[in-house]
Amino acid sequence: MNTADAPLSDLYRELVLEHKRAPRHWGALERPTHQSHGHSPQCGDDLTLQLRVHDGRIEDLRYHGQGCAICIASASMMSEAVAGQSVEHAQALHEHFRAVLTGQREPEERTLGKLVSLAGVRRSPNRIKCALLAWHALAHALAEGDAPEAASMQPPTAQVVVPEPAR
Repeated sequence: MNTADAPLSDLYRELVLEHKRAPRHWGALERPTHQSHGHSPQCGDDLTLQLRVHDGRIEDLRYHGQGCAICIASASMMSEAVAGQSVEHAQALHEHFRAVLTGQREPEERTLGKLVSLAGVRRSPNRIKCALLAWHALAHALAEGDAPEAASMQPPTAQVVVPEPAR
């Protein structure tokens, strides 16, 4: 690693540890409208993501499960980035974040905010799926939740198994 990468590496470690120790939006959500369960058999990360979407906006979200520090930190940062945002914004951010981690785009703080700290994960291909698990679950939950459900009914649960990233 060159010296220019050192501040980003330090930020990465600091934010990952902070979000692993105190994950934001952790727990179960009452009356979710969308949900998805993501599992990575290779490393054992396992998350359930629940959303409450109203009028095209993610009003609230929660997730729970188990995962490595990168998985939980990414889910925590994702939850901060998409809570209160439009579904379209969340979908665009997912695509942008995925492109950064798979090397298709360069990381930029202006677009990613704190998520830019996870850009270094792309140097470790085995860890990319850890950082993307919650994001894949988000995409599947939003895609599966397009059909309106009665508020008293349990929302459909999309299942996602994280594939190996394309290089």
